Formats: sequence, structure tokens, C-alpha cells
Amino acid sequence: MPKSPSISPPLPEDPAVTAFLSQMSEGRGVSPNTVRNYRQALLEFKATVPDHSWWALKPGDFKAYLYSLARAQKLGPSTVRLRFAALRTFYKQALREGKTTSNPVSGLPLPKMPRRLPVFLNKEQVLALLDAPRQLWAREEARRAKGAKKSRRNAQNWQMLRDIAWLELFYSAGLRLAELVTLRRDNVDLRQGTVRVIGKGRKERLCPLGDPAIRALEAYLDACPFDDKALFISGQGKQLNGRTIQLALKRYLAVAGLDSKLTPHKLRHTFATHLLDHGADLRSVQELLGHSQLTTTQIYTSVSVERLKRVYDDAHPRA
Repeated sequence: MPKSPSISPPLPEDPAVTAFLSQMSEGRGVSPNTVRNYRQALLEFKATVPDHSWWALKPGDFKAYLYSLARAQKLGPSTVRLRFAALRTFYKQALREGKTTSNPVSGLPLPKMPRRLPVFLNKEQVLALLDAPRQLWAREEARRAKGAKKSRRNAQNWQMLRDIAWLELFYSAGLRLAELVTLRRDNVDLRQGTVRVIGKGRKERLCPLGDPAIRALEAYLDACPFDDKALFISGQGKQLNGRTIQLALKRYLAVAGLDSKLTPHKLRHTFATHLLDHGADLRSVQELLGHSQLTTTQIYTSVSVERLKRVYDDAHPRA
């Protein structure tokens, strides 16, 4: 009889980590996903030195841990860097609070990330994706029994309008998934054509909306049978969650004939790349994306340059 897979025991809680995560979540408005990732990274490290105080650890302890992650466990650069991002932030906060006098993780050389350009959709692919909810709805309607009640079709039709609206909003405003699902109705001003977004660190930014996005939101809100503070509502009358959107996007990508592995974040990449391709300045794109550092936005200029090079190579007689 095959052995059942072993289940790792839960990591023991740590008071210092609990206090740090509470401050991150409540004091600095860090997203729940980041809090969860930081908790896992910090507790996994502490399990390797259970008998040591956080404040007595030396740089050598972290060098040994780095070696074990990269060599023994063979983790990739992004995973290793995520673990150490949590550790660095933990010690920076401890320094500010006077719990320690040094950061033993600072200056530790981490594995370099391979330089990958953001994946984005071209204009034709975006149009196909934005039309996918209608295409899918038409296919499902064609398969329905001829005796289906009109009221039933109308009840489901508002969900199609909802999905068209969030797809348009993703592309029109370049939102993160977490920003989209937490939007409230009072965040959207359709008369002014803007949406107020609460981004990372609870930083607010105002994003303009294009006419197609405004029309899609108007159609959805007019048809939605629920009156709720949340902008996007599930069929059960609750706030739509990120997982539901991810699964729906996979279906729509397949309908549009695109790679179903593309994530909602790729629509954000598409938003930024298309703006830069059509003459937007880098600083404005930074503001629209809600990036705190301009260097984060600069990677999209590389995409545009690479595209220009391909056009040159294809079109210039002496390329």
C-alpha cells in the first residue's frame, strides 16, 4: 500500500514575528498576501535557529541560511530574495523601534534575478479578450434549451456585463488584482470618468477611465440586482474575490485564443506598455501605476525599445 504523503507540522508562532506582522498590517497597510508571505518566510527561518534570540543572531547565521536555500534546497533566485526581503524588513522595523542596534541581513549579497521583460498583449489580442465574455455568453445561449425562461437569461446576463466591466477596468486603469477586488462603488465617479484606487501601503491614486470602461461600468451597475458597497458582486450577492476573477480570466483567454496561463497582472503590463508606445512620459505612467520608485516603471521602456528594434530589423533595408 503506498504511503500517504507526510504533512509538515505547523511552524511555531513567534512573539516578535506576531508583533511585526501586526504593525505591518495595521500600521502600514501592507496587503494580506504580503503579510502571509512574510509570516511564512520569518517562521521558516526561525525554525532553523529555534534556540537563538532574533537580536543575538549574526550575519554568519544568515549566510549559512542563504547557502542552504540556494544550494541545499535549490530554490530559485526569486524565492530566495522573497525570504530575505521579509528578513530585511523585519530588522529595519526592529531598528526603528530600538529593539536592536544592527541589521545582520543588510549587505548580504543575494542571487541576481534573471532579467525578464514583462509579457503583454498587443492591441488585437486585447480587443479579442475584452469581447470574450460576449462570445462565451453567445455560445452558452446557443446551447441552452429552447424553453429556457427569459428571466433566467437576464439574471445571468448581468454577470456577463460585470465581467466585461472588470476586464475593461483592468486595461483602462492598469489596476492590480487586489486593487480591483477591493473597489467600492463610491470609489468610481462615472461623471468625472475617474476611479480612486487604494494601492500598496494604502496609498491613494486617481486613475482616469476611458469611454469604453465608463460605458461598461454603467451597463453593469444598471443591470446588477444587488445594492452593495462593493463594486463587483458575485452571483451570491457578496464581494467578488480574486480567485473567481483569475478563473474567469482563464476562460476568457481560452475563448480569445490566448494563453490561459496569462495572469491579471499581464493586463497591467499591457496598460503600461501601450501608454509608453503611444507617447506617454515615464513619470506619468509611474503615477498611474502607483509605483513608488521610477526604476520599477522603467522596465516597460525596455519592452518598447525591444519592439522598436524588431520593427527596425523587419523594415529597414540595411538592418
